[in-house]
Order: sequence, then structure tokens, then C-alpha cells
Amino acid sequence: MSHAGPAAGPLDLDGLDLIVFDKDGTLIDFDAMWGGWAEGLADRLEATLGGPIRAELHRQIGYDTQARRTIPGSPLAATPMADLRVMTTDLVARSTGRSWTAADAAVDGAWSPPDPVGLARPLTDLVGLFSVLRAARRKVAIVTSDDRAPTVATLIALEIAGLVDALVCADDGLPSKPAPDTLLRACRTAGVEPIRTAMIGDSVADMTMAGAAGVGRRIAVLSGIGRRAELEPLCDVVIDSIALLLPG
Repeated sequence: MSHAGPAAGPLDLDGLDLIVFDKDGTLIDFDAMWGGWAEGLADRLEATLGGPIRAELHRQIGYDTQARRTIPGSPLAATPMADLRVMTTDLVARSTGRSWTAADAAVDGAWSPPDPVGLARPLTDLVGLFSVLRAARRKVAIVTSDDRAPTVATLIALEIAGLVDALVCADDGLPSKPAPDTLLRACRTAGVEPIRTAMIGDSVADMTMAGAAGVGRRIAVLSGIGRRAELEPLCDVVIDSIALLLPG
């Protein structure tokens, strides 16, 4: 297994026709998007319920309130929004003694997805990166645990929507990461075999999915929630960020 750092130069993508990216933590700053959301949800729930629930909520979804960071491997790291909402409703029901219906109504009043435009902070020049990949006759795809509507809004705002050949999201009706289904869908949509595909992501779920799909290269980045020690056994190379894919 090889491990590259910033001084290694552009990452070798020989033999690969499709580069698949995770979104949060890989293309854009994860905690800029989701940290504020976790804090805001706690604020709104406490206002709705009239009592404290922040500590329990953050433990449940996997957000470190003190460090203001998502906990690696936690539900917040890779769980679709629909499932996070079910988890939150279950917590409210259990912790307050409300019925499921009453808890669901309380959560409904507090639930709001993160701003997919205002909170999307790119981790490198994404237009430049995707343009370089396409100029080299490589296709580009995104496979994310986020829903399609906010993901499309983010891609449009970042001016990369037209540079993506395949997009697969959490609400597309497929088993979510770490199952291989969404990644295999991206390969089929792009018309590229998995063995000629690279998966780039920041989480254990990304790399586990890539291994299950049988892609040609698994590339982990340290720009999101994953840590080197947990990613290294699951991938072919660990890099600091996708900025390494840009020449010069």
C-alpha cells in the first residue's frame, strides 16, 4: 500500500476512466456544512420541547459538542437525512415520554436541512479540478449520503453541475453507504467498469463501499471526518486532500 502526501505531486490516475467523489468532507468542508446544522437542530429542538436535549441529541447522531466536530464513524458522518430524522424522533420519544406521533410533530417543527449553498465551502478549485479530469478524457461522478435536491443546489452554486457525468444521492432509492449499490449505479450511468474507476472519499463508509464495489483504486482523503489510522487499512492510498489531483 502506498501513501502520498502534499509533496508527492499530482496523483497517478493511469488506467482509470471514471473518478467518483464523495461530497461532504471530500469536495466541500464537512463541519462547515454539518456542524452548524447539529448545533442549530439542538437549539430549535430545545425551544420546541422547552427543555434540554442537546447533549443526548449530539451523542445520538455523533457530534462532539465540545470540539464542535463530527465524530468519525458516527451516524452524522454518513447517514442519510431521512434516517437521521427517524433517530431524532426516536430520541425525543424516549427522552420525553411523548408518543411517536407527538415526538414526530416536535421534530417536524425543528427540522431544517443545512443551507446547501451558503455553507458549501469547496476544499480546492473544483471547476479547475473537474475540468482537468475531463480534459484528460476521464469522467467525473459524485456519490453522496446527502439528498438530491440540496446536492444539486450545491453543485450549481459551485459551478460544477455541468462537469459531472453521474450523480447518485441518498434518496435515489438504493441501499446507502457502505453498501456498494450507489457507487455501482454511478459506474453504470457513466458507462465505466468498476475496475477502471477510482473512489475518493473521507470516511470508512466511502472506502468500505469502494472495496465492496470492486473499484480499481480506493483513495482516502484526510480533509473530512476520517482519520489516517482507520482509513489506511481500507484503501490504496491516503492523501491530504483532492487538491493533490491538480497539476502544479
